[in-house]
Amino acid sequence: MAVETAPTRDSFALTEEERVVRDTVRDWARREVLPGAAERDEAERYDVSLFHRAGELGLTGLPYPEAYGGAGMGSFAWAVAAEEIGAADMGLAVSFSVHILSQLCIFASGSDEQKQRFLPPMTAGRELGAFALTEPGAGSDAAALSLSARRDGDAYVLNGTKIWITNAGEAARYVVFATVDRSRGKDGITAFVVEADTPGFRLGSKERKMGIRGTTGYEIVFEDARVPADNRLGEEGEGLRVALSSLGAGRISIAACCVGLARNALELATRYALERRQFGRAIADQEMIQAMLAEMAVQVDAARLLTWRAARMRDAGQPINSASSMAKWYASDTAMRVTTDAVQIYGGAGYSRDNPVERLMRDAKGAQIYEGTNQIHRLIVAQGLLDGMGREG
Repeated sequence: MAVETAPTRDSFALTEEERVVRDTVRDWARREVLPGAAERDEAERYDVSLFHRAGELGLTGLPYPEAYGGAGMGSFAWAVAAEEIGAADMGLAVSFSVHILSQLCIFASGSDEQKQRFLPPMTAGRELGAFALTEPGAGSDAAALSLSARRDGDAYVLNGTKIWITNAGEAARYVVFATVDRSRGKDGITAFVVEADTPGFRLGSKERKMGIRGTTGYEIVFEDARVPADNRLGEEGEGLRVALSSLGAGRISIAACCVGLARNALELATRYALERRQFGRAIADQEMIQAMLAEMAVQVDAARLLTWRAARMRDAGQPINSASSMAKWYASDTAMRVTTDAVQIYGGAGYSRDNPVERLMRDAKGAQIYEGTNQIHRLIVAQGLLDGMGREG
């Protein structure tokens, strides 16, 4: 039985179609995803069959038009789905979010020919996508990347390294950002679609992660990898725009996953508080425990509402830079606070690796770091606020 975090949660905001998405994904996630989540985390194993199964359910292209094999339902429907996947397995949820993000780069910046060539097998769940931006010397400062792309006839020759690439090793194609001229700074950054079987492209070391271990993470290496010029997204120098315009939607997706993660921790902690007895009564009878649960519930609902607002804004065509940063920052911080409190409510049992809240706490930490650290998102929100008040410079 699910624990409701508020008496009217989501009843005022979802259409009937969106409720069908939520209920369908919730049922699938609880039946097929959740039971193996702990084992996949322990083994650091990605189960690609779940990705293919999600494709059969229409989830792997949910926000994209039917013309490219998607469901045409937009960001809000995907946020609803991502929450349910995040509640079952944050590793799988992050993998799916990156897959959706990689498609967005192609959909938003690719030519009609590129969309027809690349998107249908991705929206159908046959081919997994990856997004390759981060480098050893370029994380939050994406404009500092150094992976080089040199034009050579009808191709570009790529050399360099990316790190922390989710879905690497399983992905069929990667959206990769490289510079055609480092002296041009951000104006040299260019985006490419790189197929996994490209000669000169290979996996490097596997990332040994604290959490979110149910999905892959690898260094990827380019050694004179020839990428057809027809695989360039947009023009030379437009890569940073491609990345940043897509990452706004990616933050909404991650925020939704974090809401699901936090909701799961709250449900587990509430159930445990009702079952665990100390001094002859359930610990749920203690006012301190009740206060913790109440604060957790408020935080989960607030994170959900910030996420939903950003998703609705994006579907309405409104600017989402600040709204998506607010959602990602608050939802991931909420996931960290709520899972930490869940471990505390469980007490010693919560510190055991045999207990699900221990895994949820490890997963939550990663969400505060990727898709832009929460410190960076504070800066984005602050700059949006100051610029909105007419600050120049």
